[in-house]
This record gives sequence, structure tokens and C-alpha cells, in this order.
Amino acid sequence: MTKTELQTMYEVMFTDYPDIVNVAQVQSMLKISRHLAYELIGDGDIPGMKIGNAYRVPKINVIRYALSAGNPQPAA
Repeated sequence: MTKTELQTMYEVMFTDYPDIVNVAQVQSMLKISRHLAYELIGDGDIPGMKIGNAYRVPKINVIRYALSAGNPQPAA
């Protein structure tokens, strides 16, 4: 997927969510369990960062994961 295509998807997918989301929001976005959300983030399938005691995930990483249908693509 090109940067232009990814930018277009960013503008239309998950528009109700902020640019940086928490685990609960990842759950809601992907309609998955809390356990699976933590697993995907912890394994690096959805790249995120731990700030204090909480994970934060750039929304673009959730979009990239959703578009890859679970087959992660390297970040461009």
C-alpha cells in the first residue's frame, strides 16, 4: 500500500477516534477482546508504546493492521 493510499484510508477509517488511541479504543475499533488487543500490541502486530502503565497506539498502526487482515506490513 502506498503512502497516498494509506493517507486516504486514514481520512476515512475510524474518524471518531483520536490520532493516538488506548487499548480500550483498539478493542472497539477492531471489535476484539481486551486480551487479544493486549496480545497484538505486545507481540508487535500492532506497534504501540507503553507510557507509564498504559499502552498508546498510533491510529495509523491500527488502520495498517486492519487493512492487512492480520498479516502485518512493515512500516513505510
